[in-house]
Amino acid sequence: MRTRIGVAVIAAVLVLYLVVVAQRAWLLLTAGQPVAVAMGVALLVLPVLAAWALARELWFGVRAERVGRRLEAEGGLPDDDVAVYPSGRVVREEADAVFPRYRADVEAHPDDWRAWYRLGVAYDAAGDRRRARAAIRQAIGLEARSRRRT
Repeated sequence: MRTRIGVAVIAAVLVLYLVVVAQRAWLLLTAGQPVAVAMGVALLVLPVLAAWALARELWFGVRAERVGRRLEAEGGLPDDDVAVYPSGRVVREEADAVFPRYRADVEAHPDDWRAWYRLGVAYDAAGDRRRARAAIRQAIGLEARSRRRT
């Protein structure tokens, strides 16, 4: 729940930022000076890119959560008991120890979105966020294709 509140606050701040920047961009665009016009264009382009990146991440989060809830409902989430530090972070050595099982599952079933999602969870526990996101993206794509076929 805290994550959703944080995302909502960030999105609201971005919208406020976009409004203020759009106002400043309009002032620069109407100034008539070439440098001011160029700055006005930059002020319009950069926030649009930021909004696109935020929307993309939000959409990824929504889809990943939906797929995760489906896997949880099926009882397929990893149930490995690994030690955690008092901060709540997973002890990396223990996460690394269970990782090969999930990688082998993906190698044995490359078209199974469940295996890919579990691999993403294992990558995340091991601290490899880039690979975790890639595995979760793969799971989302495979799960969407499996839903279309049914």
